[in-house]
Amino acid sequence: MVREVVLSFQENNFVDPGKWVGLDNFRTVIEDPAFRAAWLNTAAFSGLALVIGYAVPFVLAVVLNELRHAKAYLRFVVYLPVMLPPAVAVLLFKWFYDPGSGLFNQALGAVNLPPLSWLDSTGTALISLVIVSTWMNLGTGTLIYLAALQSIPGDLYESAELDGAGLLKRVWHVTIPQTKLILLVMLLLQIVATMQVFIEPYLLTGGGPENATVTVAYLMYQYAFNFGDFGGGSALGLMLMIVLLVFSTIYLRVSREEEAR
Repeated sequence: MVREVVLSFQENNFVDPGKWVGLDNFRTVIEDPAFRAAWLNTAAFSGLALVIGYAVPFVLAVVLNELRHAKAYLRFVVYLPVMLPPAVAVLLFKWFYDPGSGLFNQALGAVNLPPLSWLDSTGTALISLVIVSTWMNLGTGTLIYLAALQSIPGDLYESAELDGAGLLKRVWHVTIPQTKLILLVMLLLQIVATMQVFIEPYLLTGGGPENATVTVAYLMYQYAFNFGDFGGGSALGLMLMIVLLVFSTIYLRVSREEEAR
C-alpha cells in the first residue's frame, strides 16, 4: 500500500529509477474519457449488486430456514458455486451468454422470445456481469444469513404466530430486527467487494462494449499492464483505496458495536 502511494507520484517503468512527477499521474487518468465511465460503471455495478445480490441471499436464507426437510442438501447446492474457481464460473457464464448456442438464448427461444446480445449490448452487458457475480457469491451470503436466522430464539416466532402473523409479517417484525447488525455488516462488506470488481469484465467483456463495463479496477489494470503506465495505475488504485477506506472504517465501527452487544 505504501509502495502504491509512492508510485502514484512517480513515472516508473521498474527498469529506470523512478522520476517524481507530482500530480501528473492523477491529471492523466482524470482527463481520460474512460475515467468517468469507470467510476459510473463501478457505482452502477455496486448498486445493482446490492439490489440483486444483497436481497437474494437473504430471501433464500429465509426460505431455507422455513423448510423442514432436505436442509443440508439444499445448503450444499446453494454453496456449490462458491467452490468453483472464479475463472471457471465466469467462463461457464460466457457460454450461457453466447448469442448463438448459449443456454439463456435457448431458454428465450423456448418461450418464443427473441435472443439477446447479453455481453455485446450496452443495455445488457453490465447487468449480465451482476448476474454472474451474484451467482458466484450467493452461497456465502446465504449461509451467513442462515446462521444468523438460526440464532434467533424460537419463542419470538411462536409469539408472532400466536398473534396471527404470517411469514411476511414474521420476517418484517422478528427476523429483520433481530438480524439488523448482520444485515448492515454484510451491506458494507458487499459495497467494498463490488467496488473492486475486476474478473468479470476482464474475462467476459474486456470493458466493452463502448466502455459500458469498464470498472475502476479494470482501468487500473489497463494502465499498469496494457499501457505500461504504472504511475497512472497506482493513481487510480490510490483513489479507489481512499473510497474503500471510508466504507472499511464504517464496517470496523459497526463490527465493534456488534461485539460490544
